Amino acid sequence: MAKKKCPDCEECLPAWLAAFGDLMSLLLCFFVLLLSMSSMDTKKVSEAIGSLSGAMSVLEGGTQTEISKKRLQEATPIENQDETVDMVNTVSQAVMDANEMMEKGHGPTISVEEAQEGFVIKLPASLLFKSGSATIESEDILLFLKRIALIIEELPNNMVVSVKGHTDNLGPGKTSPFKDNWELSSARAISVLKELLLDGVDPHRISAAGYAEFSPLATNATKSGREKNRRVELHFYGEKSDNVAKATSSILDKASAK
Repeated sequence: MAKKKCPDCEECLPAWLAAFGDLMSLLLCFFVLLLSMSSMDTKKVSEAIGSLSGAMSVLEGGTQTEISKKRLQEATPIENQDETVDMVNTVSQAVMDANEMMEKGHGPTISVEEAQEGFVIKLPASLLFKSGSATIESEDILLFLKRIALIIEELPNNMVVSVKGHTDNLGPGKTSPFKDNWELSSARAISVLKELLLDGVDPHRISAAGYAEFSPLATNATKSGREKNRRVELHFYGEKSDNVAKATSSILDKASAK
């Protein structure tokens, strides 16, 4: 009986392909190790996301597909938002330091609060002025304003500051050089504004106004309420863009035409 012939064996993979596979595995492990040991820079990641969004035409409010200067500028608010958040944290730290430096009991303190379009620093009038006066008396407050001026310089260019003076419903007093609360609140706001200007704040980014007793935080029926109402506020907010300003003016034009 004749022996059956064994079937031919299948050819194995070439030896170089096994070595190549091992090399690719080693390279993959190497890059995974590099990634695990690296530190992520949030700011750079935000910049990359903004650039990628602009290149892929997925920016908010835009339907154009070509890359233009306008579209690249629209990708930058991600970075500006991060910078603004960092500045708010810096302001909060400055407020905490100032309160610790000026703490001489349980008196009024400086506060910082989030607002709809930015944030607000509230300065109790008793920390800045004597009764019926608009002259800043405290050296600690002057140092605090110098620090705020440095922070303003680091804010994005579209961030502006509005200094607002407020009083209680009592008059300035017979010894005061001011006739009424309108003059007193305006003079106090201007006094803070001038100090910030002396500390280097760009005059194009700052303004002042007095509100007298007509924007109270608390009741004027109590001493503590009147003390809360006597204050100077620094409002930080983003300036409206040209497009928003044009849209507003066009609405006003249409309204006047009717």
